[in-house]
Amino acid sequence: MSDSDQDAMADAWAAALDEQSTSTTQAATLENFDQAQAASGSGPNLDVILDIPVTLSMEVGGTEITIRNLLQLNQGSVVELDRLAGEPLDVLVNGTLIAHGEVVVVNEKFGIRLTDIVSPSERINRLR
Repeated sequence: MSDSDQDAMADAWAAALDEQSTSTTQAATLENFDQAQAASGSGPNLDVILDIPVTLSMEVGGTEITIRNLLQLNQGSVVELDRLAGEPLDVLVNGTLIAHGEVVVVNEKFGIRLTDIVSPSERINRLR
C-alpha cells in the first residue's frame, strides 16, 4: 500500500470517527432536551401532528381461500370468516390494532362502540 493510499485511508477513518462523535453528541443533546422537557412538566407539543389524517378501519374477520374458489363467488355467495358471531371487531389505525369494539346502529348509520383499548406496550409487543 502506497503512502498516498495510507493517507487516504487515514483521512477516511478520521472522517468516519468525526461523524460518529457528531452523531453521539446529537443524541446526547436530544436526550438532554427530552430530560429538560420532562423536568419542566411541559411534555412534547403534540399540536404539530394533531391534524395529520389517518385511516381507521374495522375488521370483522378474515379467511384464506384459493383463487379457484374466489373466482367461483357470485352474488349471494357466503364466505365463512375466522370469527364467531358476537366476537369483538378489531379497530385498526393505518393497519395497526389499537382497540376492539362492537357494531352499533345510530340514526340508521353503522358505528362501533369501543370495548377495549390496546395498551401502547401491547402494541409494541405485537410489532415484534
